[in-house]
Amino acid sequence: MRYRIKKETKPTLPTYGKYKAVAVHYQTIDSRQIAEEATRGMTISAGVLEGIMMNVAEVVRRHLKNGDKVRLKDIGLLKLEIESEKVDNLKDFRAKKHIRGVRLHLIPESYEGSQELYKDITFEKDRNYVEE
Repeated sequence: MRYRIKKETKPTLPTYGKYKAVAVHYQTIDSRQIAEEATRGMTISAGVLEGIMMNVAEVVRRHLKNGDKVRLKDIGLLKLEIESEKVDNLKDFRAKKHIRGVRLHLIPESYEGSQELYKDITFEKDRNYVEE
């Protein structure tokens, strides 16, 4: 995994002015590419698999929007969490005013304390980036 060193630029954060590592992402892999890679050496076509993937995505989206958690084998647990401002008095809370948004959380699958998603990740500084 490649990274760059960036300076925190948000003055409201307690870490303002400090440096941190951020992941570098060179490309985005779409469902078609995933289907093509996954079907190599299989008897199912990439188009059929992509159709199945789209159907599964719709089912997962529906369950998440309904407030369900979704566990995908060998990936992990998906759930939506609400980001909300805090209020001093329960009676003052208004959803339209205080709920800022929703975030998707992925909790990677864990086997005996080991998370396969993070296993064997190595870190390499991005050589294409000139630091400040």
